Amino acid sequence: MDLQLAGRVVLVVGGTGLIGGAVVERLRAEGAVAVAASRGGSGGVVLDARDDASVSAGISTVLAEHGRLDGVVVAAAPSAQTLDPARSSDPRQVLEAVDAKALGFLRVANAALPVMTDAGYGRIVGVAGQNAFVTGNVTGSVRNAALIITAKNLADSVAGTGVTVNTVSPGTVREDPTPQVGSAQAGEARPSEVAALIAFLVSPTAGAISGESIAVGHRVRGVTSM
Repeated sequence: MDLQLAGRVVLVVGGTGLIGGAVVERLRAEGAVAVAASRGGSGGVVLDARDDASVSAGISTVLAEHGRLDGVVVAAAPSAQTLDPARSSDPRQVLEAVDAKALGFLRVANAALPVMTDAGYGRIVGVAGQNAFVTGNVTGSVRNAALIITAKNLADSVAGTGVTVNTVSPGTVREDPTPQVGSAQAGEARPSEVAALIAFLVSPTAGAISGESIAVGHRVRGVTSM
């Protein structure tokens, strides 16, 4: 299937991470100009999603170098494995996690949306996580749920403009996922599988999809809501 991504410029924030790196690779395989962004700038643009000035500068760099911005993928947030389970309900950890993930996404989206709405075309995808759907980890649940809700609000605000906003929610992501799915658990997925979905969502072929949160890996077994 031709995703019609040839020549499209897509900024991947967190483009050197496990998921972001796979997204960059898949987009380039589809013919897109995938610009990797990270705090250190290794292999691409310097962009710290926790800092407004850095986000603005990063977007400006992409526009100066490529003259357009067709898509943005935000995969820049610490892995769930880096969160301290002993501090799951510690407000300080929750606040830090929300800032790094949900507000980081919001900062990038806020900077990209005016460019896209002016052009009449754009795709924004945020990477959340399936622990948004279950209890047991306040930090993990809140940071991902906040991202999903933020994206839905943004999607509604640009409805009808040619710009879409969606999120994907992987379970555990690893190169050798198990096919087993336990009760009240999410299924596992490869980075390449997450990247395949994201590549579709940032493509012109996905123009009718906006405001959605799509699970990758079997959606939490036994859960039907959200």
